[in-house]
Amino acid sequence: MFPNVALRTVLKASAGLLRESGSAASVKTWTCSSALMAGPRLSCGHFPVPPPVRFYARAAKKTKMGPESQLSDLPPTMMKMDYLAVPLAQTTDDIVKRLLSLELASHSEKLQLKKEQLIAKVQRDENDRSSVEVQVAILTARIRNYQEHLQKHHKDKANKRRMLMAIDRRKKLLKQLRLVRYDAFEKVCEQLGITYSFPPEYYRRATRRWLAKKAFCIKVFREVQKQKAEQRLKLKQSLASTNTEEAKTKAETTP
Repeated sequence: MFPNVALRTVLKASAGLLRESGSAASVKTWTCSSALMAGPRLSCGHFPVPPPVRFYARAAKKTKMGPESQLSDLPPTMMKMDYLAVPLAQTTDDIVKRLLSLELASHSEKLQLKKEQLIAKVQRDENDRSSVEVQVAILTARIRNYQEHLQKHHKDKANKRRMLMAIDRRKKLLKQLRLVRYDAFEKVCEQLGITYSFPPEYYRRATRRWLAKKAFCIKVFREVQKQKAEQRLKLKQSLASTNTEEAKTKAETTP
């Protein structure tokens, strides 16, 4: 029994010492924090205290507004393309109309409707779906969609390649249409808002080696032309001398 009582007293004494040490540490910590708040003091005990740091409010970042999308002119209350010609869709309640409208439509459905609008501007008749003008309208809607996508995701190399291929295809079609039907070419460019630019005469990149080779070829060409001019001059002089000799012989032979 006595050993148990002695053990309890020892444990209580150690617990009291731990409490006192904890309170002292807390007081010391409080003094350090108070020194931080006070400011002029640069040390707390044996450890240096850094000066107080003031965190000022930062200005909010301004969101960059990109160019207007080609789909922005489509009203959200407009019906989807599959339900435009359905008379029953116009007489349903508001909830069904909202489900069938462009408000809840996907991006591909809106893009398909935009293609139909551009086709209707340039097609030759109602059933025209394969002429050059229609192909140019489809490629125009596709190119503008790629441009809007690449402005947000500029590292998308696959869609950039598809956009460049579509641009090259549209250039070829416009060049063909300009040679065959110039009035239709002007109408397509005006209705779709396309600015046709002529391709450069030469596509090769001008390197130093190519420039030196070109200068050497020009120099050789000029030397050849100079030699040909000298040969022609000698030929003319020889012809003139023979003519004068013939004239002299004729004058001598005649009585």
